[in-house]
Amino acid sequence: MVGQDGSSRDLALLVVPVVGSLRETGDPWEPYQLLDPGGVVVRPVAEYLKDLQAAGRPETTQRSYGMDVLRWFRFLWAIECPWDQATRVEARDYCRWIQIAGKPTRPKRRGDVEGRVEPQSLRPVGKLVPGTPNPVSGKPSPARGYATATVLHCETVLRGFYQFHLEVETGPIVNPFPLARAGRAHAHHNPMDQFRRERLGLFRPRLARRRPRQIPDEMFNELFTQLRSHRDRALVAFWISTGARASELLGVLGSGADHGQQLITVIRKGSRALQQLPASPDAFVWLRLYQQQMFGLVPAGPDDPVWWTLRRPFRPLAYHAARAMFVRANAVLGANWSLHDLRHSAAYRMARDPQMPITDVQWVLGHAHLSTTQTYITATAEDVVESVLAHHRRQAAGQASGVEEPPTRYRARTLDVLFGRNQGEDQSVRQSA
Repeated sequence: MVGQDGSSRDLALLVVPVVGSLRETGDPWEPYQLLDPGGVVVRPVAEYLKDLQAAGRPETTQRSYGMDVLRWFRFLWAIECPWDQATRVEARDYCRWIQIAGKPTRPKRRGDVEGRVEPQSLRPVGKLVPGTPNPVSGKPSPARGYATATVLHCETVLRGFYQFHLEVETGPIVNPFPLARAGRAHAHHNPMDQFRRERLGLFRPRLARRRPRQIPDEMFNELFTQLRSHRDRALVAFWISTGARASELLGVLGSGADHGQQLITVIRKGSRALQQLPASPDAFVWLRLYQQQMFGLVPAGPDDPVWWTLRRPFRPLAYHAARAMFVRANAVLGANWSLHDLRHSAAYRMARDPQMPITDVQWVLGHAHLSTTQTYITATAEDVVESVLAHHRRQAAGQASGVEEPPTRYRARTLDVLFGRNQGEDQSVRQSA
């Protein structure tokens, strides 16, 4: 039995079975359903997802939030605690468990969302220790445990889940995921910095600030040569030239591609607003070759998707299929770049152009705040490494050529003249001469 304070619960011995699932229904009125171990829909979660839909959250957001709630319910099922009887102790133990426990690895079943395992051909070449940097890209390989960003997202979503049921009076009267303890607001604040948000969750680890990574130009050229079709080349060319998110570009319709003006219309992820983005001429050349290849095989109306699968039966290209294409190209080089790294690379290219204002880059990327765009002005890790290596080469070249290093101390004679020392000796020498 577990005491009131949860002291007898040994998380080291706790086994959380991979039960239940988040099922994609295909119904626009209820895109996702959380099922318990018996296959029954969990109604409290269903009501919460409906509330998200009413607030204008897209299906991708409902899926992301449903995954976080699924992890929480699996933990509750393992400790045999009803969801509406969870306390701060259960929330604390869950936040401890998710930071230490590993990810589930069971094979994916048809209709499930979590538990996706890629085929052997899609896995990176070579066996790297989880969490270690990739020798080609420098990005860390996926760790065995959940990332800190995932833990933070889970805590935020679960606090909102219980806040929703607290407001509609269908859950516990106290939120198990409380806000941080009250303290003096903006203590030790630097007036040169922006004010940070004070009311954060209590059980939140610190997130290390990481600079976005770009794909170097020479590595991008090698990666581009590994693409197998005109469709894949067109997609990558649009991603690297427009800076659009992967899901935004995959949602482009036939009426959204303007070849004459070199514009492509996307629906922004956050605001859901239509925005025309300029693209490179090469991107439209590859797009035209792809459209000519698929002419008569797929619908090409103004309201039809632009991107389709290449095998029968033809279906609109989904994110996971596009990601698999990019992983295959990465595997040949032994790299682990992601589709989102193409957006970072495009942002770095535009931000480093001295003739392109940073406000224009902000508009293209769809950033709400200019401070987010200014991240791409700072030097990348690759630039710093190359600069330091060039410094060492210059030092070695100077020593090999015998070039005298600049003095690091003043000469003694110079100091004597400066401070007027030994003037008597110098005067007597001049008189005797």
